[in-house]
Amino acid sequence: VAACDWVKVLRWAPPGRATWSPTCLAALLPCFNVVMETMGEITSAAAVLAGALGSGLLMGIERERRKGRGPLRAFAGVRTFTLTALGGAAAALWGGMALVAVGAALVAALAVAAYVRDRSGDPGVTTEVALWLAYVIGVVCAHSLPFGAALAVVTTGLLAARDALHRFARDWLRPAEVRGALVLAALALLVLPLAPHRPLWGEVLNPQVVVRLVLVLLLIQSLAHLGRRLLAARHALVLSALASGFVSSTATIASLGVAVREGREPARRQGGAAALSCVATMVQILAVAATVQPQWLGRLWAPALAGALAAALWGWALLRTRAAGPVAWAAPEQDAPMFRLRDALLIAVLLTGIQVLVYALRLWWGEAGLLAGTLLAALADVHAAVAAVLVQGRPQDAAGPGLQGALAAALSVHALSKCAVAWASGGWHYAVAAGGGVLLHTGVFVAVLSLV
Repeated sequence: VAACDWVKVLRWAPPGRATWSPTCLAALLPCFNVVMETMGEITSAAAVLAGALGSGLLMGIERERRKGRGPLRAFAGVRTFTLTALGGAAAALWGGMALVAVGAALVAALAVAAYVRDRSGDPGVTTEVALWLAYVIGVVCAHSLPFGAALAVVTTGLLAARDALHRFARDWLRPAEVRGALVLAALALLVLPLAPHRPLWGEVLNPQVVVRLVLVLLLIQSLAHLGRRLLAARHALVLSALASGFVSSTATIASLGVAVREGREPARRQGGAAALSCVATMVQILAVAATVQPQWLGRLWAPALAGALAAALWGWALLRTRAAGPVAWAAPEQDAPMFRLRDALLIAVLLTGIQVLVYALRLWWGEAGLLAGTLLAALADVHAAVAAVLVQGRPQDAAGPGLQGALAAALSVHALSKCAVAWASGGWHYAVAAGGGVLLHTGVFVAVLSLV
């Protein structure tokens, strides 16, 4: 229509007069808009087709390398994958949902027919499924090009990592670890979403918080187990002590002290490893805060980081002294579980019980009851004390300064209890080496906490 209007303007223009009048420009503007819209559609469609082309080529090249040669070769290679991805993109761009569905059914039928006629002896259906997924990726590119490209990269990575994934699943992974992963998945995907998210008494006894605590404890134990598995072969005392600290820093300090008392290890080196286990304490404080009261993370991350650095520097300074004799660390059993569910449940019950106790003491005696309950909890477990304090309120509340002071007092009491455990298990020399790091990182934490 715009072109016809422009022809009419030119036809009725008087001889000798310039045709670029306002009337001519007004007639030309709709035509220009149509051209620009058409160019935009062409550019968008070209980008989609280019993305589908690249995705199909990426997947097809990987499959072509495993396709083989001769009559027993696989049925799909670089050209088939590329054309399939392009077909999916073209169907999504210009054919509508009906054509997309027909194309998906056709690709699925071709994959089934190829699998039935396969005589290579390989019962796998990876290539068949990947071909159908290439068509889906082409369709996705028409709706979201970045998401389609990312899906193609992830799919190609999985296809290329076949041997590594097979070795991991068949040789490296142990049956107990598979069972543990299933338990973690059930807790995270089934139990946690179904648990009620409301306190049953005041601000405590929240079922979902309890489930999150159990899940966090199990994840920490699992990471410690994997760390011991990976590091046992290298007899890495430093990182093994750090990984064991995620299970229990106090127990790690005690076990290292026993080796010193029995004369198997020097006090200085074991004290350095004990100090490094306290790095896990700082990390777990942040994990408990994120689970119980995430608003405290902004107040605690700097003190925890400073305390962890202080413990790491103390441990590194002591471990620089080399001693004779090999460093031994017990490797996990052949089919040892990743975690102990009963222990995690007991710890979660302990944490929740102490939270209830501290909350009750606070209701009865006010701030004095809060401090007394926190110090009592710190003698047993610092994470229970931290959870009991943080669950009482947020840092911006009126009780925030009091909670911050109670947290500092709890960490100080817990540091003294660790020093006592070090002295009882390894003697004075070990207590000085390990306790120095414990007191240093606790002092740094409390000092930085008072400044934030």
